[in-house]
Amino acid sequence: MHHRSPRHLRIAAHAEVISLIVMLANVFTVHLKPISSLMGPTHGCAYLWVVIAAYRLKEVPAAVKVLALVPGAGGLLARRQVDSGDAARAQAEEVIPS
Repeated sequence: MHHRSPRHLRIAAHAEVISLIVMLANVFTVHLKPISSLMGPTHGCAYLWVVIAAYRLKEVPAAVKVLALVPGAGGLLARRQVDSGDAARAQAEEVIPS
């Protein structure tokens, strides 16, 4: 059976990337101070949630925890690694020895 990454990691990873995109779009276009003031802390909190969520996962490789430390896209990278590891374990369980 294929298990997806935990919901809190998925939500935090998407919040991290979305807040980064909004911040960069703001900087390269109109550069409104209220948007910067809101998105900076939002991105920082999302980043911390990703790191904490990844470190709280049990039975995941250390690579997942290291990937979570990458600012910006670390949450999506860690989530992808967790999902691919689950898929690999599921395939290994489905193999019938001959």
